[in-house]
Amino acid sequence: MTSRYIAIDWGSTNLRAWLYQGDKCLESRQSEAGVTRLNGKSPEAVLAEVTQGWRQGATPVVMAGMVGSNVGWKVAPYLPVPAHFSAIGEQLTSVGDNIWIIPGLSVSRDDNHNVMRGEETQLLGARTLSPSSVYVMPGTHCKWVRADADQIHDFRTVMTGELHHLLLNHSLVGAGLPEQESAAEVFCAGLERGLASPDVLPKLFEVRASHVLGSLPREQVGEFLSGLLIGAEVASMRDFVAGEQAITIVAGSSLTSRYQQAFRAAGRDVATVAGDTAFQAGIRSIAHAVAN
Repeated sequence: MTSRYIAIDWGSTNLRAWLYQGDKCLESRQSEAGVTRLNGKSPEAVLAEVTQGWRQGATPVVMAGMVGSNVGWKVAPYLPVPAHFSAIGEQLTSVGDNIWIIPGLSVSRDDNHNVMRGEETQLLGARTLSPSSVYVMPGTHCKWVRADADQIHDFRTVMTGELHHLLLNHSLVGAGLPEQESAAEVFCAGLERGLASPDVLPKLFEVRASHVLGSLPREQVGEFLSGLLIGAEVASMRDFVAGEQAITIVAGSSLTSRYQQAFRAAGRDVATVAGDTAFQAGIRSIAHAVAN
């Protein structure tokens, strides 16, 4: 396959673009013009700037992420799960001449209301790179996904990353703290606490009390809080992972390491796939079909 195509990950705060010739990446570019940071420009204008010199004729453009949300270029409807992996690439939303947005996924049941955008594209790639029954996708909003070789069956969202940021930067827990530093042993201590007792709400104020009373260094509050929240997340989601189901973590190296540590402490082995690698593999699989 020798066709050219453009793959774009367009989120709320940034945009990344890759120009491909078949499986070979010819060039990549980044921009801070996420869909919430267009600064008065239209999405069409931002796309034209980012892909300047790339679009020979009607070179296909396939986009994923918040660009398809209600604050993006155009709403790309959510596909309800269970959904076949193949359906993701078959229900694209057109926004211009050979320019497409990948749909998100949704769950709407009495016991679970959830949506995702962008992660479905990572799932497409991860399914090929590391077949599993459960995918854990850490980030601001961590997704836990049940799937098989053909379908995505269910998913949940845990706001661990956002909660860590809010508590550390916009709550009394982190008020007045100095610049935070890495501390592996402090992260481990928080992890043990979260895994042992995932009812985390009563423990959050203890994080503040610990540094006020001097038992937790003020420069390492972020590390303890990270361990506490990740440990509580993994412990509270144990029932989502039945028996000996295979688990794959899909994330960047830093978060992968932390979640690996949490699963290891919980007695579970996991496979790993780099988030960027999974995303590019997933979006290429859709772009291949569009380009041909």
